[in-house]
Amino acid sequence: MSENLSGMKRTHYLGDVNESMIGDTVTVMGFINKRRDLGKLIFIAMRDRTGILQVTIDGDKASDELFKKAETVRGEYVIAVKGIVCARNEKDINPNMKTGKVELEVLELRILSEAAVPPFQVADTGVAIDMRLKYRYIDLRRPELQRNLFLRHKASQSVRNFLSDEGFIDVETPMLTKSTPEGARDYLVPSRIHQGKFYALPQSPQIFKQLLMVSGFDRYYQIVKCFRDEDLRADRQPEFTQIDIEMSFVDIEDIIEVNERLMKTLFKDVLNLEIKTPFPRITFNEAMERFGSDKPDMRFGLEIVDISDIVKGSEFNAFENAITSGGSVRGINATGAGNMPRKQIDSLVEHSKTYGANGLAWITITEKGEFKTSLSKFFDDAKLIEIKNAFGAKNGDTIFLCAAKTDVVLTALGAVRLEFAKRLELVKQDEYNFVWVTEWPLLEWSEEDNRFYAKHHPFTSPMDEDVELLKAGSVEDRIKIRAKAYDLVLNGNEIGGGSLRIYNSQIQEKMFEVLGFSKEEAHERFGFMLDAFRYGVPPHGGIAFGFDRLVMLLTGEEAIKDVIAFPKVNDASCPMTDAPNVVDIKQLDELGIAVKETKE
Repeated sequence: MSENLSGMKRTHYLGDVNESMIGDTVTVMGFINKRRDLGKLIFIAMRDRTGILQVTIDGDKASDELFKKAETVRGEYVIAVKGIVCARNEKDINPNMKTGKVELEVLELRILSEAAVPPFQVADTGVAIDMRLKYRYIDLRRPELQRNLFLRHKASQSVRNFLSDEGFIDVETPMLTKSTPEGARDYLVPSRIHQGKFYALPQSPQIFKQLLMVSGFDRYYQIVKCFRDEDLRADRQPEFTQIDIEMSFVDIEDIIEVNERLMKTLFKDVLNLEIKTPFPRITFNEAMERFGSDKPDMRFGLEIVDISDIVKGSEFNAFENAITSGGSVRGINATGAGNMPRKQIDSLVEHSKTYGANGLAWITITEKGEFKTSLSKFFDDAKLIEIKNAFGAKNGDTIFLCAAKTDVVLTALGAVRLEFAKRLELVKQDEYNFVWVTEWPLLEWSEEDNRFYAKHHPFTSPMDEDVELLKAGSVEDRIKIRAKAYDLVLNGNEIGGGSLRIYNSQIQEKMFEVLGFSKEEAHERFGFMLDAFRYGVPPHGGIAFGFDRLVMLLTGEEAIKDVIAFPKVNDASCPMTDAPNVVDIKQLDELGIAVKETKE
């Protein structure tokens, strides 16, 4: 039977009880992590958010009533205990516990809440994710997850304190707004009052934060929920949190400088790590050319090398066909992989094919300096030595080569590069390597839709040198237009992205035109913003950080589910609440909505 707390008040959290308190009487409360009976001695490991403390009930000292009550408690019962802090016997000291030098000799025990047998044990780390999320309230009792959420809180406080000290103001922007379908799909919310019309949940506060700059607030931030109706993966959720920042009267250097100091402060506050600034910078084109990725992991080398000029004119059809059709031949040198088993090589070849490549060729340089390769039929030793030197390869290395359209080659080798790093154990898990990727393409061309899309969003400013290409360039020219855009990448993960915004109305109108919007369509979608821009717009720009992903990297977790209290699973559903779900017909009638049944 449950008891109440009348006359009993917690004096300490469990993890705070230590040897300096030996002889003191304390009152603690929490969950039962484990109970052990040794005849006349009962040990209970109590757990709260600060740690675990062992409490003991000695049958020779305790009253019969207390001992019998202690015999009835089970795992996950919620109890309150009053007792005397005692030193553990030397042989019983647990160096792996924060409270491992002490225990609590129980004077009073109250059962505040009984517990059914849980569907899995809190300490069990092998539980399937769907089961964990169905009973997330039990899963969240795990010390690891609690530590993650405490770290998340600490990170949030660090960001708020820093930005507040820098003169940024926290402004909340609307959750119910207008749908502007460009990019990811919106989550739509039907209006009861305005039947047949819909709000959209914001994919970001982009428009509103720019309007705050028009309003003269100069420096804005928000740690805000955003929503995108898109497919999930390990580091993506339908609802996510971002650190949203906007500044007026700034250039790229100003934004980068503030945000480097933000990262430096965050890592110092949360991990007590000194992060070296300034961060290196590479352009988007350089990132793709060297690493085959717009979010390069620069904790290791294995850079991509172009050898098209070296192998041009060979009799090897795969290489020659790629080059003559406008593609290229490139590769990476897997340092020390000369003894890689053929089975592993074949698996890497298959891995490259999932990114559009036809496969990989390879050249192994033995420890004796000899070449092992099927390419010897097409290249003599002098040419193989030239290839070897181009990669800076040494004895015991293996060079992997890919030939195809250049974008396919770079993407495939970028993926193979990451796979090599795992297999060769080149990645240092405790290293944090930041890099800015700058000068992103402003536009991307869709062959399928025969139109341009904004690489970031329609309000991103082109580089000054490329404005004329936006105004009068061909499709080929406009693909080359660079944006005043920048991403911050950490260990191969994009953690933030932003840009300077267009504040010139003529350039904005041209941008909409290039994206295929008529003046009427542009005004229909963004009229309130365009109207606002008629009344004076400061030059402005900003950035948004994926807060969930950033916390995931700070904690060393591999999925953002482990740093979000109540995440969704891969089909965007919640096993715990069973959302999304059907609603009453009455609710739909009030909204003027009928559900259309579709056949699979």
